[in-house]
Amino acid sequence: MENNHAEERFAALGLSLPPAPAPLGVYKPCLVDGKYLYLSGHGPVQDDKSLIIGRIGAALDMEQGKLAARQVGLTMLSTIKTHIGSLDKVKRVIKVLGMVNCTPDFERHPYIINGCSELFAAVWGEENGIGVRSAVGFGSLPDNIPVEIEALFELY
Repeated sequence: MENNHAEERFAALGLSLPPAPAPLGVYKPCLVDGKYLYLSGHGPVQDDKSLIIGRIGAALDMEQGKLAARQVGLTMLSTIKTHIGSLDKVKRVIKVLGMVNCTPDFERHPYIINGCSELFAAVWGEENGIGVRSAVGFGSLPDNIPVEIEALFELY
């Protein structure tokens, strides 16, 4: 581990990880291929295993949406720890795809997904925690969750 302190950085944030979700369909939550870790789309699982629900621009405002995206990021961190053992095994974030369940007139998708991206930057640092990204709006998402995010990471 080339001086990676992701576990220490995460602990310093004082945030808790929700339980890693089990697949509700025919897919794997994560897949390691060589030095790459692919994470399937994750939703905002809370500590009690319930989901944050609601469309941004209707039931939820922008700040609630950004917090939901951070919760998705926490759920993704939980999946990483559960399946590969430690956040320190991740070298860097390569790509994040953020999907926002929002009203047709909503235009601030990147702001919402910053909730997850800012978390990753805090955990892996500015250089390795920020990758390429897309943030797009959708008319609906599974179970009416406000945000779904998938990501690709490079491992040590």
